[in-house]
Amino acid sequence: MTVTAVFDAVAELAPRIRAGLIERRDPLESENASGDTQLAADDWADTLFGERLTAIDGVGEYASEERDGVTDCGEGLSVAVDPLDGSSNLQSNNPVGTIVGVYDADLPARGRDLVAAGYVIYGPTTTLTVARDGTVRTEALVDGDRRPVERDQTLPGDPTVFGFGGGPDSWTPRFAAYAEGVQHELKCRYGGALVADVNQVLEYGGVFAYPELVSRPSGKLRHQFEGAPIAYVIETAGGASSDGRRSLLDRPIDSLHDRTPVHVGSRTYIDRLEEAFLQEVPQ
Repeated sequence: MTVTAVFDAVAELAPRIRAGLIERRDPLESENASGDTQLAADDWADTLFGERLTAIDGVGEYASEERDGVTDCGEGLSVAVDPLDGSSNLQSNNPVGTIVGVYDADLPARGRDLVAAGYVIYGPTTTLTVARDGTVRTEALVDGDRRPVERDQTLPGDPTVFGFGGGPDSWTPRFAAYAEGVQHELKCRYGGALVADVNQVLEYGGVFAYPELVSRPSGKLRHQFEGAPIAYVIETAGGASSDGRRSLLDRPIDSLHDRTPVHVGSRTYIDRLEEAFLQEVPQ
């Protein structure tokens, strides 16, 4: 099955990528399609994933946050990859990861076209979390083996943590008002890599957001490569997602590198966010 082959390939590549990060932390003299400075590790990881995933029978398209357009490689499902999420963390030796979305539609595609999504975390342990067929499963990748950690993962009923990107000085008044309440209820956990920050919410319950910003009303994260796949994982685990007004899986997409505000986590906190965003906040 194509989905299985995609995540088998991701699991096989993950140890090699982790081992090769230390020597590829320097920036390149180039930017990716979203205007971000590329590190050598970003470009290298994209090359590895591109070569492996486009060779799979049943993969028809490959797209990456590091490439301008879509690579046509046959007939079948489309795969969108953020090869090295949080690569700016390499310099400080904080976690980084990889995000993968598998779509049953030509790219760019809406989140409802996802048939599977997942992410790797290169942390103290290298783990692979995959949502498919209504279940979220996490495995540890150790010495060539895939060891089950969670076979049917769901968000806990008692939320514990939050992480908000962008910084208070950059938030819009309505998100700042929402954040004020959350900060008095949950513990702050934020490390600057989407996969690691979201994984804490998956493990402990709570809410993660990289919201709209005063300078970036459409947010910072890329919908195709980050927002929709992460939303798919969290919603499959019993949580919720929102761009501020609807599920990220329902958000329209016009171009491959569209950005979006991202809010994911326990349903109560996402419902509160959408209620708060319906209200006018004094400037």
